[in-house]
Amino acid sequence: VALRVGDRIPADLRVIESVQLRVNESILTGESEPLHKTSQPIQSDCKSLSERANIVHMGAVVVSGRGRGIVVSTGDSTELGKISMMIQAMDERRTPLQEKMDEIGKQLSILAFSIVTLIFVLGMFQGKPLFRMFTIGVSLAVAAIPEGLPIVVTVTLALGVARMARKNAIVRRLPAVEALGSTTVICSDKTGTLTRNEMAVQQIVLPGDNRPFHVPSSRFCGNGEILGLNVNSNLELHALLKAAVLCNNAQLTV
Repeated sequence: VALRVGDRIPADLRVIESVQLRVNESILTGESEPLHKTSQPIQSDCKSLSERANIVHMGAVVVSGRGRGIVVSTGDSTELGKISMMIQAMDERRTPLQEKMDEIGKQLSILAFSIVTLIFVLGMFQGKPLFRMFTIGVSLAVAAIPEGLPIVVTVTLALGVARMARKNAIVRRLPAVEALGSTTVICSDKTGTLTRNEMAVQQIVLPGDNRPFHVPSSRFCGNGEILGLNVNSNLELHALLKAAVLCNNAQLTV
């Protein structure tokens, strides 16, 4: 498999040729800095992904250089596939609210059964008819069940979802609202969540001029401008932009 700048690696590869090859494996390691890859053998005790200098992993992106590799793993056998299998194999944990509801249900059931048993025994000692005491016991047991509790909980969670939607947070499952409310610490990979894994020029400073010239566009687009500077009349800026164009092989699709 030939590797060039911008390619997303389709499988786990053993690098057999490397020319200044650097790969961004943040999808696996969480490290934003690209890793240098080589075709040289490494020690067999290198177990962490970042130490495997002659292996490139599925899902990583080539950021510089070029190279070639031989496929050693595909699909679920790759490191990314193993992570996916582990996530799918995880059991769905119940939220604190669901566990509390189960606990309340057990407590109510024990309490109701105890009261019904006590009333039934007292009625039998008083000489009440057996069928009548049985009917009273069943009625008390049914009355002890809070039928409206699930409705109240559902309405409360729905209101929480609506409030989060107004804050631009979309929740697909109602119990997740309560789980978020019980969360104290959130550990998240910022790449792709808090950030876009993109870099864009914000300011340009030319030699001999300490004034920064601002570039208002912060996203990749087909048009742009530099505030306070004429691109066509400034030879230094023209040389800088020419060098920037010639020193990369990026493509912009509009």
